Amino acid sequence: MGKFVSALCLASFVLLALNGGAQTTRERTRVFRLDSMEGLETVNTKADIVMYRGRRALHLAPVQNRETDRDSMVALVGGTDFKDGTIEAEVAGVPITAMDPTARGFVGVEFRVQEHGARAENIYLRPTNGRAEDQLRRNHSVQYESLPEFPWHRLRKEAPGTYESYVDLEAGAWTKMRIEIAGTKARLYVNGAGQPCLIVNDLKLGDVRGQIGLWAYIATDAYFSNLKVTQTN
Repeated sequence: MGKFVSALCLASFVLLALNGGAQTTRERTRVFRLDSMEGLETVNTKADIVMYRGRRALHLAPVQNRETDRDSMVALVGGTDFKDGTIEAEVAGVPITAMDPTARGFVGVEFRVQEHGARAENIYLRPTNGRAEDQLRRNHSVQYESLPEFPWHRLRKEAPGTYESYVDLEAGAWTKMRIEIAGTKARLYVNGAGQPCLIVNDLKLGDVRGQIGLWAYIATDAYFSNLKVTQTN
């Protein structure tokens, strides 16, 4: 009987420890509604809070006197020091074709951002490609790049088809992104899919940490809502 009680006490202790660990994991999850500019640092963009498709959202748009040598707009999320875990966000991108006839509405999420955006891993969507009649364009619906040394065009040239793929997208619609990051690997899931549409096995910055950024191509009206960050490291 004494041994049984001791075993029961040990099991209870292990269960409490496991529960405590789960609680710690939950405490490392942060939600950013993105319905205010508080805590955001903007780079090369005009940012404001607007109503878009039924909700308040962060809006990134090109500034009038934009930097001609930069094609990225970024809102860095203050207080994020991210290495491994999961990043979830709802995004929408509308191309500004008057500014760039080839614009696709590029919109996405940067992670492990360093030096105010000078270095970053980036996974983004090309919304108008998702339902294009051209199959090759469809194959370029989602993209990984690593800035500044491995922009998308270098990766496409050196490893065609490896860092981009197809997923169904509707331009201008709210789209759910979920990025799982561990070490030098990342997986992108779109709109709650059970399987990733993009797998990256060699993140170019290596096993580092940094901020999280909300990213869009300069010729884009970009919208962001409901950012959720769960850190495991």
